[in-house]
Amino acid sequence: MSEWLNNQYQSSSNFRKLLQERIEEANPRLELTTEESKRLNNLEAIADKLQRGDNVQNRQLQTWLNEEEYEQLEYEWQEQIELREELKDKPSDLKRYEEKLK
Repeated sequence: MSEWLNNQYQSSSNFRKLLQERIEEANPRLELTTEESKRLNNLEAIADKLQRGDNVQNRQLQTWLNEEEYEQLEYEWQEQIELREELKDKPSDLKRYEEKLK
């Protein structure tokens, strides 16, 4: 019985290896250069800081983002500022409603 079980594990293992090889052939992984992997690591660290709510300096962003990416970041930040300004001003109906509640 244990011999049969061992054969099952081996065939399963062989099947997994074969499947993994086929997947890798179909989707070859991109090998990063040392410079690209360093950039990726630093960008991931910056993303972690931002997700925790920590501040990230602009010069650090400028260092690790290319020019296009940094411009996109500035554009999206300006959109956020404008959106927050719009949301600051309450509609007059809401102001009247809050006054009546008081």
